[in-house]
Amino acid sequence: MALRCISDLPDSDLAGKRVFVRADLNVPLTPARGVAEDNRIVASVPTIEYALKRGAKVIVASHLGRPDGVTPALSLEPVGARLAELLGREVMLTDEAIGDGARKVVADMRPGDVVLLENLRFFAGEEANDEGFSRQLGAYAEVYVNDAFGCAHRAHASTVGMLPHVPLRVCGLLLKREIEFLTRLLGQVAHPYWAVIGGAKVSDKIGVLDNLLSRVDGFVIGGAMANTFLKARGIAVGSSRVEENKLHLAREFLQRAQERKIEILLPVDAVTAPGLDAASTGVHKLSDIPAGEMALDIGPETTAGFVDRITRAKTVFWNGPMGVFEKPQFADGTLAIARAIASISGLTIVGGGDSAAAVHVAGVAKKISHISTGGGASLEFIEGRTLPGIAALEKV
Repeated sequence: MALRCISDLPDSDLAGKRVFVRADLNVPLTPARGVAEDNRIVASVPTIEYALKRGAKVIVASHLGRPDGVTPALSLEPVGARLAELLGREVMLTDEAIGDGARKVVADMRPGDVVLLENLRFFAGEEANDEGFSRQLGAYAEVYVNDAFGCAHRAHASTVGMLPHVPLRVCGLLLKREIEFLTRLLGQVAHPYWAVIGGAKVSDKIGVLDNLLSRVDGFVIGGAMANTFLKARGIAVGSSRVEENKLHLAREFLQRAQERKIEILLPVDAVTAPGLDAASTGVHKLSDIPAGEMALDIGPETTAGFVDRITRAKTVFWNGPMGVFEKPQFADGTLAIARAIASISGLTIVGGGDSAAAVHVAGVAKKISHISTGGGASLEFIEGRTLPGIAALEKV
């Protein structure tokens, strides 16, 4: 069934009502506890503003990081400050997500007010999808809005458990957009259609590779996971990381791709170094990687070949960096891929995580058709899995 969106509701369903918006405000913080990168906060604003313009009382909820109980360093205070700047109005942060204090703050809300609940994961009941915690969250709301695509693959209290306790449940504008764009990748698109897959582990991406095998014209595979595919083809990769226990998966996938005549592009050279913090790097053919060195980024010949294929495509899905992107000396390959994808005029979708960061660092984010806010969620969606947060909306 099609999901109902907040924009499908009559204004009367929002005016004066307590609207609980489950957002994904899990953003990196600076050492001084400021917001280091605010893309997810920015992405949450349209849904919140939509409700506010219709006279709603908006309760925003999110997690931040992986706290061990109440962890002051992971308070949502800096997130709330940035959200207030973006909304141009006060955002009141509760002392805790549930409890007498939070209930009083919510009870005293007036139309146009925004309350941000403190980090949901300060309570074990959030990730445990605890019924009692779910009921307490549900008691806040007359309307529930899930706009946290980055959490849609988690069956937590705020994404699944609380929904039966709220009279009206819909998706937000961001979640609707995510579903619409990612669904296009699994349907009819313009060809050539290429998937660019990187990152560390074959085990994290093999489901995506398999589900796209019957849809794409080819795969560009980079990052540390490419080493496993290269070794599966009998190509030496020096001391580079290889998932030895996943070589059989790589061989089987390569065989299926060959049978379907789907092209697989793998690195032919690499930027190498003894370790991530090495003072100097080298560029070597894969067969010539010096002993004790590892491939940490794709090399210039590989980059040129990858860019050539990508720029001739009409549809591209990208998830995963080509190297250790967070280190500047190993970022060139990933940034080149970002610029190549941005240069094409067709449908381009970036699946969150480091890939999303790369298009922002490369300054080409505005040229991408859609940048997902959920790395893990986008992968599971493309893999064809049921996402609990979306399924919960479909059931009610």
